Amino acid sequence: MSAAPVRALALAARAAQPAIAALTPVARRDLLEAMAAQLRAGVAAVLTANREDLARADATGLSAAARDRLRLDAARVEAVARALDAIAAQPDPLGQITRRETRPNGLVVERQRIALGLVAMIYEARPNVTADAAALCLKAGNAVLLRGGSEARASNAAIAACLHAALRGAGLPEAAVSVIGDPAREHVLELLQLSELVDLAIPRGGESLIRFVAEHARVPVIKHYKGVCHLYVDRAADPARALALLLDGKTSRPGVCNAIETLLVHADIAPRFLPAALTALAAHGVEVRGCARTRAYADVVRAAGDDDYAAEFLDLILAVRVVDDLDAALAHIAQYGSDHTEVIVTADVAAAERFVQGTRSAAVMVNASSRFNDGGELGLGAEIGISTTRLHAYGPMGAEALTIERYVVRGQGQTRHPQPPV
Repeated sequence: MSAAPVRALALAARAAQPAIAALTPVARRDLLEAMAAQLRAGVAAVLTANREDLARADATGLSAAARDRLRLDAARVEAVARALDAIAAQPDPLGQITRRETRPNGLVVERQRIALGLVAMIYEARPNVTADAAALCLKAGNAVLLRGGSEARASNAAIAACLHAALRGAGLPEAAVSVIGDPAREHVLELLQLSELVDLAIPRGGESLIRFVAEHARVPVIKHYKGVCHLYVDRAADPARALALLLDGKTSRPGVCNAIETLLVHADIAPRFLPAALTALAAHGVEVRGCARTRAYADVVRAAGDDDYAAEFLDLILAVRVVDDLDAALAHIAQYGSDHTEVIVTADVAAAERFVQGTRSAAVMVNASSRFNDGGELGLGAEIGISTTRLHAYGPMGAEALTIERYVVRGQGQTRHPQPPV
């Protein structure tokens, strides 16, 4: 990875961006498909690099959740390549006309999608982000400046080498996907000051990284601090369905931001649901911290406090509360939620609609797992992140979210004011 100064990398990436935006939709598709092919061809080198990162992680005591995000195997690399293919196959967002109307004076007013320009992606132990972010930015006609964490330094370099090979093969500047080689925080700080070069910064990682970016940036930032995701089991829920969604949301991959962190159970269904749920959670090694009514069902449940209900555990730990009704569940979510993902399990259509309207999170799931709040699962191919910032993008961000809309006005010589006679 390049050791060039951050400003020089940003300048080169900015200069490379018009070449990406000028490609035809077919050429952009072909470029991303070539990147997927290069990644498949380079899988051995990527896995060798990842083993180097994992060995360093073991020596430094990286957390289990972070190590899971860092780890690659052949199946995970193939999943990244498939994500690139999926992004390539999507409709091209550039140039799309999202609105057209003719004004009374004959002007035709259009809204047209164009590229943002240069996107800075700042992330930690997630080597797949190197490919996902690059592909999504290029699909939207942007250049991207990648700053990965030190944990994934070798993996990021190996993946970037595959992407650069595809750019070279297409006769395009490698700088369109630029990588900051030194992960030191001072370089992040320098990057965040480049308001004349960087159009958007997207941090993806732990809460401390995201707060650092948000507090120091002089460029626009899209962020989410944490994923405190709730599953609410309504009085009209099917207990078997609720249990399946709970176990998938909590145990399938607890170290991700769309994992369930708090279970809310309607008091009317608690006697039928909680005993079996607590037994199943224990069998999966989940530590449960609950309210007094929850603790009445199992001696092993620890007392939960406010910190537990506000926590993103990223681990096999779950906070549980029995609530009197749907309103109490919504009040709990309003107090402790992070606007990420909420789930309701119910057969009551009216209750489901009240839940949807009563929460403001970026994704609301009705009788579906929280783990579906993911760009790939929602049809975006992949995601560059999940925004809980109420700007132009909210929820998983795909290629379309990396464009902006401008006005194009087509006239026949109309003037706003009467012109004086010549």
